[in-house]
Amino acid sequence: MSELIGVDECENLTVKQVQDLYRKYVSRSQVNLMTSFGFGRELVESAEGAWIRLRDGRRILDVTGGVGVLNHGHNHPRILRARQRFAELRRMEVHKAFFSPYVAALSHNIAELLPGDLNISYFPNSGAEANEGAVKLAYKYHEGRRGTILRSDISFHGKTLGAGSLTGSAENSFRFPGLPGIVVYPYGDIAAVRAAVEAARTPDGGCDIYAIMAEPYSASSMRCWSEPDLYELRRLCDANDIILVFDEVYTGWGKTGSLFYFMRYPDLLPDILVYSKSLGGGKASISGYTAREPVFRKAYDRLSDVILHSTTYYGFGEETVTAIEAVNIAVEDDYPGRARQIERVLRPGLENVHKRHPDVVGRVSGVGALWGVFLDGGPKVLDLAARLAPGFSHDPRFRTKLITLSVIAHLYREHGIVSYYSPNADNPLVVAPTLAIEPADLEYFLDALDQTLAKGLPRLLAGFVREKVGSRWSSGS
Repeated sequence: MSELIGVDECENLTVKQVQDLYRKYVSRSQVNLMTSFGFGRELVESAEGAWIRLRDGRRILDVTGGVGVLNHGHNHPRILRARQRFAELRRMEVHKAFFSPYVAALSHNIAELLPGDLNISYFPNSGAEANEGAVKLAYKYHEGRRGTILRSDISFHGKTLGAGSLTGSAENSFRFPGLPGIVVYPYGDIAAVRAAVEAARTPDGGCDIYAIMAEPYSASSMRCWSEPDLYELRRLCDANDIILVFDEVYTGWGKTGSLFYFMRYPDLLPDILVYSKSLGGGKASISGYTAREPVFRKAYDRLSDVILHSTTYYGFGEETVTAIEAVNIAVEDDYPGRARQIERVLRPGLENVHKRHPDVVGRVSGVGALWGVFLDGGPKVLDLAARLAPGFSHDPRFRTKLITLSVIAHLYREHGIVSYYSPNADNPLVVAPTLAIEPADLEYFLDALDQTLAKGLPRLLAGFVREKVGSRWSSGS
């Protein structure tokens, strides 16, 4: 290897060279984790739609959907053409002294698609940054006179210091310093939210809460707010002038069978909507948050406040032009309708898997193209997991995770399917394919899952620990 690696040399690195570079310059632990599965021991040559092609020519079915990023699938041709055209015409990426037609058009398009007066948008890079921008907007709306914010116990809003402190997922096992004044409520529990509002009463009868963060549908736990409670949450915020923030970073742009999950309920509006992931069409790092016009005008719309929230890469040209095309594809190709079609295959298929393996599958839950298979196996299997991989008593969910990981590894090794599990709540095996997936591919996945579970969890567990984990986990190191 040369002292500095060029693009050509990079693309010819062997998997061992890549792993060595990761160990030296990225994370040794990440290599240990990823090589526990077959897909951590191989490199990808190309990807298209729902399929990945490895360097040895094998095709792998991807049912991860890029953890929400790939609603459009890998390398959608229209996304590629839009980006290629932008580059060929040598369009300007960003400049603070000039207006961007791409920011203007994307903002207009999103306002046209969202209900009510959700009209004013801002486009940072990541979902975490968009959530932090939404919180800043809510805090500024009250001019800093309120100091409390509510988030749920299983929330996932990101991993930066601010968004991470608003995240209740077990994935954030180490608590960094974060925002002050956070109050936690049980997910979807409107009575608990009402009690928190009453507890935040000020001596003059007002309320100290400036914002409530809510995920109408929790993509990491497959739980949802009930329709009546979402309306009650809106009324509660109206009565107390609290900014209601809906985080639809994962669930947006058609994933759950409506453009955004909250839009299935007429006249329900958040004050700020946060979204990301598939907004970039699987190619661009871009997120957004859109505020109701009166909220934005009161908070920021004066000359002295206009740059209170800005970033270097806000409105980057190639990212925004990609998002314009991604949004138009989602609308023109009816991605919400595609998600509903996927549900018509996955719902009965996964329920049939549950019925065929009731001793293995505790339940299945989901909506649209976002589903979770909750594996259990009972106390005996959990005890077996503890015996096979001792030393992880600090993680009360590790045994369940190990069971799910053994199924993921077998699906990949024996059936050429890459899947993932949610580290939040009950750790389901997540089935969240691209909205471009074919029905035959869904049937192939369902058949492979059925065959895998038919092996029995004890056998899958023992094989996984022996072949993939070996002495490293068995020693608890």
